[in-house]
Amino acid sequence: MNDYYKNINKRIKEYFDILEPDYPHWLDEYINTEELLTQRYISTTCGTIYSDLFESSFFYSSLDHSVAVALIIWHFTHDKKQTLSGLFHDIATPVFKHCIDFMNKDYMTQESTEELTTKMIEKSSDVLELLKRDNIKLEEIDNYHIYPIADNDTPKLSSDRLEYSLSNALFTYPLLDINSVREIYNDIEIQKNEYDEIELGFKTKKMARLFVKVTSKMSVIYREDRTRYSMQFLADIVKRLKEDGLITIKELYDIKEEDFIEMINKSKYGNVFNIWRKAKKVKTSSIEPKDVYFVHLETKVRYINPLVNGKRIYDECKIAKKMIDKNLSYEQNNYVYLNEIKDF
Repeated sequence: MNDYYKNINKRIKEYFDILEPDYPHWLDEYINTEELLTQRYISTTCGTIYSDLFESSFFYSSLDHSVAVALIIWHFTHDKKQTLSGLFHDIATPVFKHCIDFMNKDYMTQESTEELTTKMIEKSSDVLELLKRDNIKLEEIDNYHIYPIADNDTPKLSSDRLEYSLSNALFTYPLLDINSVREIYNDIEIQKNEYDEIELGFKTKKMARLFVKVTSKMSVIYREDRTRYSMQFLADIVKRLKEDGLITIKELYDIKEEDFIEMINKSKYGNVFNIWRKAKKVKTSSIEPKDVYFVHLETKVRYINPLVNGKRIYDECKIAKKMIDKNLSYEQNNYVYLNEIKDF
């Protein structure tokens, strides 16, 4: 059997040790099931690490993210059901992750693939046997939205939102070092919000403000010109491969990204794909460009306005308020293109 935890990258292991110093090895049997291990081959960056438009080439997988979310939930709740809901929340993640949401015209919510979560778990006899053994019902772990520590609505802080913020800032867009991640994480506790709901929150304004500074920068990165272009571009390549009969929707959930990239390179889209991979900067225009492939759309706004001692940092700190307002004012009006890529 593959053993995920014994083979993880040392940097990721160091990060996991912060999230939960006493690693819960009861999770291993669930992690090492075929359906979850498939997520080792999908990057959390939605394919962007494969282009020189982006600085990072660090491969942080969808499974790494899911395990990290589970560790955060376990750290704060020690509840197996909530922890497993976090572990399985992205089990229905296909190749290039949220790019498939763009293909499905779901770029504003980016949740179109989540509908398959239950089906993906149900088809795993190994997972179902483990749940039966542990006296846990499928409906108690197949929807992490029912647990506010695992997931909640923007701009609240949940384990999922906390995890991708910390890991992206550490590995993908290096805005934090490992010691800063530790400082931020150790300042978090469960608090009550303005709706009398439990939510992760900060003990100090200093750490809440640092978190807002970093996540506000990343929020813009998630929807800036190069990102919107890349995600729609990859979505359109996937769509065309599907229309050409070279891949099915089902296969998008089984194929490794490296194998899918090889498929693209062997197809008639290999040339434009490699132009995108080697590009250093996208072009923008306020008017529709002619004779080129372009992207012109708005995407989901991911931002966090965390609690600090039960109150929103936005209301408690003028500096944080300014950072959040600047983030939310970022416009997505440009037409984005590369001169070398025509319609394909």
